Amino acid sequence: MRPPIASLVVLLLVVAFLTVIGIDGVRAAPIPQAVLNGEQQIAADTAQSLRTAIDAEARTVRGTAHAYSATSTSTPATTLKALTSARTTVLGGALLDRHTGKLLATGGRTVPLAGVNATTAAGHGTIAPRLVTSGGTPQLLYFARVTLPAQQEDPDQDQYQAPDRAERQWLLVVTEALPALAAYGDGRRAEVLDPSGAALATAVHGTAQPAAGAGGLPAAATRAAHGSGSDTDASGSLLGAATSSRRAVAGWAQVASATGPGDTDDLGLVVLTSHAAPARTAAADYSRFALEAAGALAGLALLLGLALHFSVQRPLLRLYLSAGRLARGASQDWPTASAELSRPVPVHGFGELARIGRALDSLRRQLLGESGPQEFPARRGPGYRALAVIGVVVVGCWAAPMVFLLNRADTVTAVPAAVRADQQARTEIATGRIRQSLDQSYTDLSAAAASLPGGSRAAQTEVLRRCLADHKQYRSLYLLDRSGGITLRVGGTPLRTLVHVPGGGGITTVNTSGRIPAIAAYAQVQAAKGKAKAAGLVLFGEIDVKALNSILPRPKLGSVWVTDGHEKVLAASVGYRAFQSLPDSGLSRLARSTQSAPGTPGTATSAVHLTSSGPSVDAAAPLAQSGPTARLGWHVVTAEPAAALQIPAVQAEQRTMLAGILGLAVGAACLGWLHVVVIRPLRAVAVLVERLAGGDRRTVLHPVNHDEIGSVTRSLELIRQALAERDRAARSGHAAGASRSLRENTLQR
Repeated sequence: MRPPIASLVVLLLVVAFLTVIGIDGVRAAPIPQAVLNGEQQIAADTAQSLRTAIDAEARTVRGTAHAYSATSTSTPATTLKALTSARTTVLGGALLDRHTGKLLATGGRTVPLAGVNATTAAGHGTIAPRLVTSGGTPQLLYFARVTLPAQQEDPDQDQYQAPDRAERQWLLVVTEALPALAAYGDGRRAEVLDPSGAALATAVHGTAQPAAGAGGLPAAATRAAHGSGSDTDASGSLLGAATSSRRAVAGWAQVASATGPGDTDDLGLVVLTSHAAPARTAAADYSRFALEAAGALAGLALLLGLALHFSVQRPLLRLYLSAGRLARGASQDWPTASAELSRPVPVHGFGELARIGRALDSLRRQLLGESGPQEFPARRGPGYRALAVIGVVVVGCWAAPMVFLLNRADTVTAVPAAVRADQQARTEIATGRIRQSLDQSYTDLSAAAASLPGGSRAAQTEVLRRCLADHKQYRSLYLLDRSGGITLRVGGTPLRTLVHVPGGGGITTVNTSGRIPAIAAYAQVQAAKGKAKAAGLVLFGEIDVKALNSILPRPKLGSVWVTDGHEKVLAASVGYRAFQSLPDSGLSRLARSTQSAPGTPGTATSAVHLTSSGPSVDAAAPLAQSGPTARLGWHVVTAEPAAALQIPAVQAEQRTMLAGILGLAVGAACLGWLHVVVIRPLRAVAVLVERLAGGDRRTVLHPVNHDEIGSVTRSLELIRQALAERDRAARSGHAAGASRSLRENTLQR
């Protein structure tokens, strides 16, 4: 009996304490933590985009060198021209002899080769890019090996010489500018810092400039990056000096691989993003509310404990003592029994305990022989079950306002405008990643298509197989003839439903229904030199939708969807069915609103929507305004629950609701425990003791629990046995007296 009541009081006091700790811990700082976290994630997303661009360029340089078919007549000059002339991003190139490090050929701008050891660099394994400065301009050096046939012309002589190895290698070195840096969000500045903290590239979006006091942020970001230790993809946020009502907020992230050794790990680059965020002048304080709510719950806990103590615990203990006294009196001899049975049984409490008390007093009188069996009315008043229900209702009166009414976050004003802007900026960055991936797929396919003309069927098959092996995003590569039939295929079975051959090149979807979206890059195969043009010959590369799904998830970005022009889902970071609608109509409206006028590419937008699970920060952006994906009309839509963001108003609402749920759960659990171990057994005992007082001497009373109610049941069984024995004795005495009277009457006759 005591554990449920004590647990109820103690646990409710614990919930009150947690309410104070939790709600009082919500602090509305001048710059919300959600804004700092958003800037950190924007820096991390920008760093990932930069890392992806560098990695893709390094793979392209290596892939071009690997695919180059050198002959015995190839010279360094012709080889360098073939490897670099078709690529507009290359500023300059050089070929070095692997064994001697001798410069064999150069092209374009002078390649800064100081510190480049050709013998060491051309060893086994991939060669990571290197950051150099030439003429005050930062550049990246990319390296690749060019394998030569067994016979190779010596550039210093006019005759062929037998090499000392079966094959030789040249080292290709190309220099390129840093990938273009983009800044998203009005007034945001993005910078790429070298290991010393110097800015290598800068981009500013919009006309607004960051607040003054941001000058020391690059040095602080570099120190933080250097102090991150082995965490190569570390990121963080910084606060600059405040001016007027604004303060500089910055995020930094290392440009390094998050999944293991990568091409950018040794560059030491750091991305720094910053913007001026409005600072709040009045901070919300929830400490008073926390104390009031906790005090109300503590008061309820003490009141419930006292009520249960005086209405259940004390009456039951007195009943337990009275039942034991009657049991002793029933089992002892008369002089002693009279002393035990002479005192009436006090009737305490109400409900089941009052019924048991009245029945026990009737049994006491029956043991004394003062009365016979007594019938009790079948209609009874409220019992202790009602008391438990009232206790739950009382706790619910405190919990219900906490869950449904108090500290409600306003959907419109709870989420700061800066947080919505950050979600929109991150959506634009995600759009850039997807566009970059699709554009790269088209570029790779175009390079493969350029290698097909003039080759035999076996040579073309080998080109496609090599392209499929080098570019994991493709699930199938195939050639279409003029009629739309497949003439050559490698990889999986195509998902296409197209029956016509498209012109030009780009990215398209080749189905509009089914279980898997068929997204494909396509490029025209030009006629070989000196041959008639093969009209209608197109190379298709179906892109595995899993490759798109894998680049969508980002920390604290929420759910991400790629939709077609009709707002049907093509790819997503969460589970989905192909061509299904977006999960919320507000998201569909948001995606449509990005297109300001029919036929226009549109602009990104964001909003806060109220969903069944609370407010959600949503954003949408068109996929592309130019390039191979511009004609698709696709959108990228993101939705992040406000509950996942560290917004003070939302945190206060969440913790208030949690406190109410905890309080109600604790109250219901403890009172339910009391009902199971005390109230329900009391109801059963009340029925049995009334039946016993009514004359039922046959039903054996078995104690179920080893507690106060079990002791009362054992005492009742002793009383039943005493009454049954007395009844048997009375019946035997009555029978003996009747026999004696009969004999006396017979003798008199």
